[in-house]
Amino acid sequence: MTILVTGARGHVARGLVQRLFAAGQPVRAAGRNPGAARLPAGVETVLCDLADPDTFDAALAGVTKVFLYAERRGLDDFVTRAATAGVEHIVLLSALLADPASTDAIGRMHGDAEQAVARSGIAWTFLRPGAFATNTLQWAPSVRAEGVVRDPFPDSRSAPVHEADIAAVAALALTEPGHEGATYPLTGPELVSRSRQAELIGEAIGRPVRFLVQDLEEYRAELSAWTTPQVADVVIKESAAAVDRPLPPTDTVEKVTGRPARTYGEWARDHAEDFRDEPS
Repeated sequence: MTILVTGARGHVARGLVQRLFAAGQPVRAAGRNPGAARLPAGVETVLCDLADPDTFDAALAGVTKVFLYAERRGLDDFVTRAATAGVEHIVLLSALLADPASTDAIGRMHGDAEQAVARSGIAWTFLRPGAFATNTLQWAPSVRAEGVVRDPFPDSRSAPVHEADIAAVAALALTEPGHEGATYPLTGPELVSRSRQAELIGEAIGRPVRFLVQDLEEYRAELSAWTTPQVADVVIKESAAAVDRPLPPTDTVEKVTGRPARTYGEWARDHAEDFRDEPS
């Protein structure tokens, strides 16, 4: 029962591979450059690029279950090949507000990806995380250099989910029966403002971190450097809305795994070295 984990360089996928490998599960890590994923020695790696269908068959050979990122490019072809290869179950990493009819680009893209997997005829489980705690790693350079977080929304609140909790839910969905057809909304256990997140990073690294309110257009330009203008607009709109109308936390992590979801403070401590100016 080989499990294929795509996007092996991602935080969730890497944690999932480590978890499955430690449990003795046959796991194959796939990605555009899987050798750069910093995985345990002995983990099988394979090239699999959703933009290159020629890489699919070798990656899927002998695979019965797949962990898949919701990337629309090439996804329809991939799930068709997966069905032909005999894959029995796909666990898809989607998003909390996934909806093919959504007016925002992020929700629509993830909703379309869910529909593509559902159409394949393969059993599925959809993981729908809200805000990723790892998104705040974008603050690491300014924290290391200046002890500062810059963001336009100090009072925007979310319940960021630790990548280890997503990986834990994914591992159970892939190795236990009873998760087929389930949709799991995943968040951290509590709402935390962005200014409080900066404080928690400071507590984790042992020195104060100041929060500076950033100019909105400067923030938009930074977002546009790595994503489309449509996605940048969605991020800004949702960040502003979360000041007064944050999405509530869920208890799904605890229901599925039997342990409470990790807090943002725990995440900051786990990633303290990423924010320190010099490793301790």
